[in-house]
Order: sequence, then C-alpha cells, then structure tokens
Amino acid sequence: MEKLCFTAEEVADRLSVSKTRVYDLMRCGELPSVKLGRSRLIKAVDLLAYVENLEPAPVVA
Repeated sequence: MEKLCFTAEEVADRLSVSKTRVYDLMRCGELPSVKLGRSRLIKAVDLLAYVENLEPAPVVA
C-alpha cells in the first residue's frame, strides 16, 4: 500500500529542502497540511499537486 500522508521531514527529504522550508510552505498555504493529533501531515495528493504546479526557474547564462 502506498503512503497516504507524509511528515514534514519526509517531504523535506523528497524535495531536497530543509524541514524549516517545508514548515514555511505549510504556514503560507502553498503546501496544504492536515493536523492529526499533535502532528502535521501532508497528504500525498497535495504534495504531488504542489510539485506539478512548480514553475521552472529561468536559465541565466
């Protein structure tokens, strides 16, 4: 069975960013999250949607 939700640490590993950056994305609403008890989780579908909506960075020569 595939994972349905990820912790901030798991998302940080998958995106190659810091856990702090993941919490910043959740705080500003760019990356939706749900609260389960004392934990904050990111649904797999929301993570995929976030990645699919990322804009490519311009190439600077």
